[in-house]
Amino acid sequence: MFFFSPQGQGLVEYALLILLVGIAVIVLLSLYGSGVGNLFSNIIASF
Repeated sequence: MFFFSPQGQGLVEYALLILLVGIAVIVLLSLYGSGVGNLFSNIIASF
């Protein structure tokens, strides 16, 4: 029978949190990526 250590659980929780943040960033960039690119282009063009 396996006994799980509490340290391993914390590591898995951090890994899941990083994974969820990464997925959220990818989704947001895919939805708003062109808008953000246009915003930076407009800022650079104004100088």
